[in-house]
Amino acid sequence: MAPTSRGRRIPEATVARLPEYLRILVDLFQTGTNNVSSEELADLAGVNAAKVRKDLSYLGTYGTRGVGYEVEYLIYQVRRELGLTHDWPVVIVGAGNLGQALAGYGGFGARGFPVAGIVDLDPSKIGLRIGDATVRSLDDLGAIVRGGLGGGPVSIGVVATPAPAAQGAADRLVQAGVTSILNFAPVLLNVPSTVSVRKVDLAVELQILSYYEQRRAAANAAAAPRVPGGSRQGASA
Repeated sequence: MAPTSRGRRIPEATVARLPEYLRILVDLFQTGTNNVSSEELADLAGVNAAKVRKDLSYLGTYGTRGVGYEVEYLIYQVRRELGLTHDWPVVIVGAGNLGQALAGYGGFGARGFPVAGIVDLDPSKIGLRIGDATVRSLDDLGAIVRGGLGGGPVSIGVVATPAPAAQGAADRLVQAGVTSILNFAPVLLNVPSTVSVRKVDLAVELQILSYYEQRRAAANAAAAPRVPGGSRQGASA
C-alpha cells in the first residue's frame, strides 16, 4: 500500500485507478457536468460502484446521497493525491524512435510532466531538436537531473533504450539521483528498494488484447445461427 498525501495508506490497486477517474472527471467537467454519482463514474471507469466509493473514501470524500460527488472538487482531491498540484519534470534516456516520440509528445507537459531533457550515447543524435528539448550526451545526465526545469531536480526518469542497454540506463539514472523510473524496455530492471519502477511492455498489452479478440471471435462463432447440416452460418468449411 502507498501512503496518501495525509499519511494514510492507500492500496496500490486504488492508486492505479485514480488516473482513470481523473481522466473521466476532467472530461465530465469540460462538458459542463457539475455532479457525478458513484454509479455513473463506475460505469465510465468499467468498475462497480462499491469499488468507486471505497477508492474515493481514501481521499476523504464520501459524496452526498441523491447528489453524488462534486466533479470540480473531486478533480482537486484526486490531483492532490496523485501529487499533480505541481509539475514533475522527467528526463528520457534513449533518443531512438520511441524516445523521440515521447520527447515530442506535448501531452506530457500539459499533464504536469514536462521533458527536462533527453540523452543518448549516439553522437549522430546529439544536438537533435525534439519538441522543446535538445538531445544531449548521456554524460550530461547528472547535470540535467540536478538542474531540472527551474523547479528543483528531476526525480522521474524514462528508459526508452533497447533491452540490452536498459539496465545501464537505469544505473545511470539512479546514480544521477532519479528515484522513479518508467521503463519501456522489455526487461526487468535491478534497482535499489528506494527507487520506484513502472514497466510499460507494449508486447504484453498486445497479448492481452489478443486474448479479448480471441474471446470475442469465439463468442461470435457460438452466436452464429446454425445452417442445415449442423454447421454455423459464416463458419469455414
